[in-house]
Amino acid sequence: MTENPDAVQSPEAVELPEVVRRHLRAHDAHDVPTVLATFTTEATVADDGQTHEGTAAITRWLERTGSEYTYTTTLVGAEREGPDRYTVVQHLEGDFPGGTVDLRYRFVLDRGLISRLDIAP
Repeated sequence: MTENPDAVQSPEAVELPEVVRRHLRAHDAHDVPTVLATFTTEATVADDGQTHEGTAAITRWLERTGSEYTYTTTLVGAEREGPDRYTVVQHLEGDFPGGTVDLRYRFVLDRGLISRLDIAP
């Protein structure tokens, strides 16, 4: 039997690193300084067809995403893909087009901080 690479476990079954948990909590609270502190200075974020590289670009992305729509998030799954790679699935509901979506947040860590974050349905 082969494993489904898109399968995720319940959030309780995966021990997420503190930096990922802190990032998710701060992002939900629209706490830009705390979210920014979870990234390396050279980090890259890919979201909604755009790539944001470095502290200044990620700050602009965070400020835009925090004010563009109102939404709630529910953590529905998580998976450890390697010693420094984690995928978190969150269900979002809000006033954005479509109103609901499940998003995969793929985190790559480097020295205890997030060096890459890819967000996609």
